[in-house]
Amino acid sequence: QVQLVESGGGLVQAGGSLRLSCAASGSIFSINTMGWYRQVPGKQRELVTTITRGGGTNYADSVKGRFTISRDNAKNTVYLQMNSLKPEDTAVYYCNIVLVYGSIPVDYWGQGTQVTVSS
Repeated sequence: QVQLVESGGGLVQAGGSLRLSCAASGSIFSINTMGWYRQVPGKQRELVTTITRGGGTNYADSVKGRFTISRDNAKNTVYLQMNSLKPEDTAVYYCNIVLVYGSIPVDYWGQGTQVTVSS
C-alpha cells in the first residue's frame, strides 16, 4: 500500500504565494517521477510540473517562472512553491508519484488539495 498526503492548499489573493507538500509513505523502495497536476470542474486534469529522481524538471507553459517544484528523496516528499498566483490557477491540485515494479510503471495519486486565488 502507498499513501500520499497533501497539505498547503488554501485561499490567497492574486499575486500571493502558497506552498504545497505531498508526503508518500508505505511500500516504497524508490520513487521515479513525482509531480503535480490540477483540475477544475468540467475540465480534464492537466499537468502542472514534474521532477525526476535526478532533479530534472518539466513545467506547463502557464506556470513557468512562477512555480517551482522540488523533492526530498530521503523524506519521499515533493513540494510545489507557487508564486505570483493568478485567479486562473484556481483548481484542485493533485500530487502524483510513479513507482516502477520491474519494468512496469504504476501511478499513485493524492486526495487533492484546493487552491483558490481571488482577484
